[in-house]
Amino acid sequence: MAKTEKRKIGDFGESIACKFLVKKGFEIVERNYLRKWGEVDIIARLKDTIHFVEVKSINVDLSRNILGDDSDTWQAEENIHPYKLQRMARTVETYLLEKGFEGEWQADAMVVSIDRNMKKVKVKFIENIPL
Repeated sequence: MAKTEKRKIGDFGESIACKFLVKKGFEIVERNYLRKWGEVDIIARLKDTIHFVEVKSINVDLSRNILGDDSDTWQAEENIHPYKLQRMARTVETYLLEKGFEGEWQADAMVVSIDRNMKKVKVKFIENIPL
């Protein structure tokens, strides 16, 4: 079954997010942890803390930001709505129970902006989002 364009962008964004996290010293524990009630895109560890990361990947024209045009007020992280957070919380709880993990953990979000024309990406890392 062929992947949709949206899925290809999502996969590419998640790969960029993993590379970003590894450069910051994280260890990638798992990708696309899926249960029928939700998914966590990336599970990573930094020191003794487990990070559950939601990734939003979008196509953008980064040249507009370089030129100082900030007329777009919509932010990709706005797609992480309360229902998504509720599903993510249930999935995180399932993961913690399955693994018997009782240490520190937090939920994070990443926005990966992809500009195919300029062949550039921009990553925004939002730490410790409330679940």
